[in-house]
Amino acid sequence: MRKPTDTREKLLETAIALIWQSSYASVGVAEICKQAGVTKGSFYHYFTSKAELFYEACQHHWQVKKKELDAIYSPSFTPLQQLENLIRFVIDQQESEAVDENPVSGCPFFTAGAQSGCSELKVRQAAQEMSDNAVTYNVALVRNLKAEGLLNGDPAPQQIGRLLHEFIQGLLVTGRVYRSLELVKQDLREGIYRLVDLKAEYRCQPVADEAPVVAAPLPA
Repeated sequence: MRKPTDTREKLLETAIALIWQSSYASVGVAEICKQAGVTKGSFYHYFTSKAELFYEACQHHWQVKKKELDAIYSPSFTPLQQLENLIRFVIDQQESEAVDENPVSGCPFFTAGAQSGCSELKVRQAAQEMSDNAVTYNVALVRNLKAEGLLNGDPAPQQIGRLLHEFIQGLLVTGRVYRSLELVKQDLREGIYRLVDLKAEYRCQPVADEAPVVAAPLPA
């Protein structure tokens, strides 16, 4: 017999998987319960609504991502290495998490928050909290780069950290629209370098596979 904690965990993991494969709007409670192998009664024992499940699933998902971000921003790396770790992390995520024919998965949690209406406060709250968490890491990165004298001018870490998050999320949406991971690869490093205003002597050259972008053809 499944333990209560196992049932809740199964619902969270199933919600994450289904939302990642499609979208928040297209996944219903019935489908989540079917895929998780639990009854609707069990679902509503743990969650009052799909929005609450989504919020808790985001929190669950963030704990995994936090460990990954802690690793790429480890103090064992120099600020410049941390910057390159971030660039590689974004690309690696897209290459490993694509679940459909589109090579760019983006972030369905962030997208759901952007698409939800005023009635879905929990969904927007989840997306905002995940964004704030990501920005916190970006701000620390910018501060470290600035402290090491690697940046031009006198950038404001809080604003640049927020702009980095907005740029990366926007680029991933564009990559999904064009169905092109190459577009993301081509623009990611250059965009980040420009936003933080990294000094020219510290900029890496694009890797060999970052070829000029050719958008995927639309279906006939």
